[in-house]
This record gives sequence, structure tokens and C-alpha cells, in this order.
Amino acid sequence: MTEIYLPTLHTFAMDNVFTGSCGALRFKISPNVVMLNKKEVNMAESSIRAELWHGQLCYECSEVEQEQTFPMSEEGRLALQSWLQENI
Repeated sequence: MTEIYLPTLHTFAMDNVFTGSCGALRFKISPNVVMLNKKEVNMAESSIRAELWHGQLCYECSEVEQEQTFPMSEEGRLALQSWLQENI
């Protein structure tokens, strides 16, 4: 089985959206970053929201089939990756 690539946790902590695909699976991952101050991310309060759909069309032209929110932690990132793998 092909492993779905996800960027590092730092990428999400810097408020970057990530989109990807694997076969017919398409997904969009959007962080919800909560700051402790101007420079520090409150990882305990931050989260990562993932949406997925199947097909050839982009996010804007598709209907999201499932969505789930994960903690902004390495465990949350790995759980997100497993969730996506289950939906290939």
C-alpha cells in the first residue's frame, strides 16, 4: 500500500494549508493555529482539520465526504495520516 505523504508538524504550526491525493482520494488539511504570543504557537490549543473526497475534481468543485479534526501534535499528525490511509 502506498503511504500518504504529510509534511512535518512545523509546516502546520506555521499556518500552512496542505492538499494532496492518493489514487482517487483527495484531501485538504487546514491548521487552526492558536498563538501564545507573537512568536510562539500554543500546540495544546491548536488543531489540524482534514477534509476528504474521492474523484478527479478540485476542492471547490467537489463535495466533501468526511472531515475530522486532530490535535496539533505528532500523535495527531500520525492519526490523521492513518485516517487518510483508511479512506483510500
